[in-house]
Amino acid sequence: MGVLNPARVLVLGFLTIIIIGALLLMLPQAVVGERLSALEAFFTSTSAVCVTGLVVVDTGTTFSVFGQLVIMFLIQIGGLGFMTMATLIFMLLGRKISFRNRLLISESLNQFTVQGVVALVRIILVYTLAVEGSAALILALRFSRDMGWIRGIYYGVFHAVSAFCNAGFDLIGNFSSLTAYRGDPVVNLVIMALIISGGLGFTVIRDFVTNWRKAGRLELHSKLVLIITALLLVSAFLAIFVLEFSNPQTLADIPWGEKVLATAFTATTPRTAGFNTLPIDGLRQSTLFLIIILMFIGASPASTGGGIKTATFGVILVAVHSIIRGESDAVLFKRRLPQYIIHKALAIIIISIGLIAFVTLILCITEPFDFMPVLFEVVSAFGTVGLSVGITPGLSAWGKLLIIFMMFVGRVGPVTLTLAFGQRLKPVNIRYPEGRVMVG
Repeated sequence: MGVLNPARVLVLGFLTIIIIGALLLMLPQAVVGERLSALEAFFTSTSAVCVTGLVVVDTGTTFSVFGQLVIMFLIQIGGLGFMTMATLIFMLLGRKISFRNRLLISESLNQFTVQGVVALVRIILVYTLAVEGSAALILALRFSRDMGWIRGIYYGVFHAVSAFCNAGFDLIGNFSSLTAYRGDPVVNLVIMALIISGGLGFTVIRDFVTNWRKAGRLELHSKLVLIITALLLVSAFLAIFVLEFSNPQTLADIPWGEKVLATAFTATTPRTAGFNTLPIDGLRQSTLFLIIILMFIGASPASTGGGIKTATFGVILVAVHSIIRGESDAVLFKRRLPQYIIHKALAIIIISIGLIAFVTLILCITEPFDFMPVLFEVVSAFGTVGLSVGITPGLSAWGKLLIIFMMFVGRVGPVTLTLAFGQRLKPVNIRYPEGRVMVG
């Protein structure tokens, strides 16, 4: 495709939106006090477009209503993907979606073919409007009890968009996230529902809506995503509850109902959401490491979340299971997984681990923080999660630029970024003789 290959268009498209967002956030009308520096604006815009939630300034107290609305729209564009939003504009203008645009949509939504991508975009837009609208109404009713109707409605809409897009930005203020609502079942359950529904992936949602009466007819991808998602949520809940049960800084001194609610929320939010009701810097080292693993896996393909994705993790588990059993093929639900899918999953994991290791090493050299907080922040950026132990505002300029890079890579995907600017080789019709290498 040359200069205009789909991967490159997607990467440059996200970068363009980030730059426009940064310029808007640098306007004096966007903040309450002093104007943001170029780096602060660029960091905030990247975090919003890449639906991460890591911040160097407090969103609730630093930005004006205009600035907060800019952030909310950047989150919405970043969560749905700029090609989805562009398609919406084309539809509103009555313009025909060209084949090239269908290719871009297919690439952005990680689809195998261009067939049905416009219909998928329609489903995405309707589903997003329905979910965010319903959640915004419920949250507005709850927040209005604390801050009045106008502000309550505004907070409801902002947090519904932020949660569904797995962004993690909040307006509560003072970097506190949702800790003030730790025991509130309405806020917790609605935010968790938004995080999960936004992180399942629009392909799964379309499949589930089409075949909800016959679960056995779900596509292989949907079955794998639902199983891995449920497995991660349940196992994370049990592990966090056991690890933090006696921790006086988190669960030890709160009522049983709040223990369960806070544990469930903490198990859900590493799915790339970034909200927290327990103080992250108060969690035990073992819990932090568990959350790092969850953040690395992240959400599902074609979703609003990041990470290597649940399906990638599931494919590798199936492949490892087949090797252990001595089987030549990786089989899932009586379907053989193609080798190129396994190779792609392995490439995603290796590239991701390599990037995380490299950036963590550099930050351990340049920043005055211990290894675990640095690793946590790097993985949070790569997984577009937004959870933080509080070191992000204290990073040096180079440290913030590296975190910006990791957020960007995590949103567009390491393979997409590689394909965008790497040289694509022509297919080789030569198959070389087999060679053997000892491994293990």
